Amino acid sequence: MFKIAVAGTGYVGLVAGACFAEVGHQVTCVDMDENKVKVMQSGISPIYEEGLEALMQRNYEAGRIRYTTDYKASYKDADAIFIGVGTPEQPDGSANLTYIATVARQIAESVEKDCLVVVKSTVPVGTNDKVEQFIRDFLVHNVNVEVASNPEFLAQGSAVHDTLHAERIIIGTESKWAEELLMQIYQPFHLPIVAVNRRSAEMIKYASNDFLALKISYMNDIANLCELVGADIEDVARGMSYDERIGSKFLNAGIGYGGSCFPKDTKALAYIAKQQGYELKTVKAAIDVNKEQKTLLYRKASKRLITFNGLKVAVLGLTFKPGTDDLREAASLENIPLLLEQGADVCAFDPVGADNFAKVHAAGKKGSGSMTYAATIEQALEGANVCFIFTEWGEIKAVSPGAYKNLMRTPLVYDGRNIYSVAQMQAAGVEYHSIGRRPARIDRLKESKNIELQYS
Repeated sequence: MFKIAVAGTGYVGLVAGACFAEVGHQVTCVDMDENKVKVMQSGISPIYEEGLEALMQRNYEAGRIRYTTDYKASYKDADAIFIGVGTPEQPDGSANLTYIATVARQIAESVEKDCLVVVKSTVPVGTNDKVEQFIRDFLVHNVNVEVASNPEFLAQGSAVHDTLHAERIIIGTESKWAEELLMQIYQPFHLPIVAVNRRSAEMIKYASNDFLALKISYMNDIANLCELVGADIEDVARGMSYDERIGSKFLNAGIGYGGSCFPKDTKALAYIAKQQGYELKTVKAAIDVNKEQKTLLYRKASKRLITFNGLKVAVLGLTFKPGTDDLREAASLENIPLLLEQGADVCAFDPVGADNFAKVHAAGKKGSGSMTYAATIEQALEGANVCFIFTEWGEIKAVSPGAYKNLMRTPLVYDGRNIYSVAQMQAAGVEYHSIGRRPARIDRLKESKNIELQYS
């Protein structure tokens, strides 16, 4: 087993550290935030991720993982140092490598034995070459340090499972020593390992994520056309899924992708290509489609209603996907400000994301409408004039079509995740609009006449 240090305790670093400890390595997770370190030392995960907290507690009690701000002590005698810090998107679409550079400088000034530095963060092609040179430029002790690329392929909400049961592990190295060391570190995982050079490993990460983003945007584009020509996107996707060349995953239409990876990585790869004098037309198209898709339901509702002013608008789901409290690039962040600007009284429900949204919303423009948070779905729907579904949480999927009819003042639902059957919503008396399918329309005039006849 090896002595491993992990720089950064976000989704990448903390999950990697906990999983390395789970297979028997001695792990030290390093973060500069003292409060965050204290939280982790108490056995609490600073991020919402299924199974992570139990993994942290089990390995902390076993003495295989610890958390600290003392990077010098952590790096000085580590066999391998994994970098899992953020590389946030800059205004021009490029990746901000400031955190990578900071950790690289700290490593250079701390290591006292030969070691391997492994970059798990998503970085532009060629970055690891620069990181290796940067570390060597600032080395204090006479030691050998090599840098390897080991991109992560986890999905938020299933990150622990994705790490322990990955379809493959990608390692990019420039020496046999580095390759063999990484092979040994990952041997206890018993997973397929693809060994390539550093730049190929960096490109595999971007190419994989961008391909999935392309697939999502393509299906959303097709869904929009389905609505115009009278086809059903779910039938189309089902027919496509039988083709082994296409597969059945990432064929669900919706209101676009979000999160920390796809939006950032598509823009970053487009920027990298532009720097080389090349335009990735397919990736650019995916970015454009996704941007338009985010507010598609808002635009549909705006055509249907005279105004949102004074209306109670129920919003079900705030996070970019179920299973996480992450709001990055979430549809809610695009749509709720538009609703508030139009004077809507928004009442939102999310099982884990409300607190994070409240922090973001408090710092942004509120508009003339009001924003409240419901403890239950029923509370959000009670008396609502319209409902938007942005995240397919299990709790939301469990709501019966009849609940919208019974609880809402006007059962008008815009579903960005195609949770419900159009026929079931129609039968329940709900006006229902989704993505790539015909709407369920209710004759309100006929309903009101029937009510008058019942009471006459």
